Amino acid sequence: MELNVLRATETWQQAGAYYVRIQGMARQHHITLREEFDEHDTPDTKYIVLLDGNFPVATCRLYALPDEEIPTVMFGRIVVLPEYRKHGLGRTVVMEAEKWARDLGFQKAALDSRDVAVGFYEKLGYTGDYSRTVKSWAFTCIHMEKNLV
Repeated sequence: MELNVLRATETWQQAGAYYVRIQGMARQHHITLREEFDEHDTPDTKYIVLLDGNFPVATCRLYALPDEEIPTVMFGRIVVLPEYRKHGLGRTVVMEAEKWARDLGFQKAALDSRDVAVGFYEKLGYTGDYSRTVKSWAFTCIHMEKNLV
């Protein structure tokens, strides 16, 4: 695998993030495009995209949480294509998102983890806030945070 990291800010780069999300989540979990793509997917949204050569294989979305006491970034839509899972790419995409968030001046990262992935994020230093659990039709998610400084 020839891994390349892309800080996607342009439409053509964001298309790689959208591809991974459609193939790795929407298709697999029967999520409609309207449910997968929300108000946080805009032309100004930032995405980390991991490429195997030139092919997008993993992604993470980043956007600011405006009403926090310290500058906080929300990571979301963290997806690795099924055939690329179990190779450390989830860890890599989150770590690259953290680096970019630090470069952008964020001091804290937040994410909403599917309940089955909480242990994965705990290994990366995130702490769960079980008082902020969200249950949707498809998943139960736990709010998690990590200081970036």
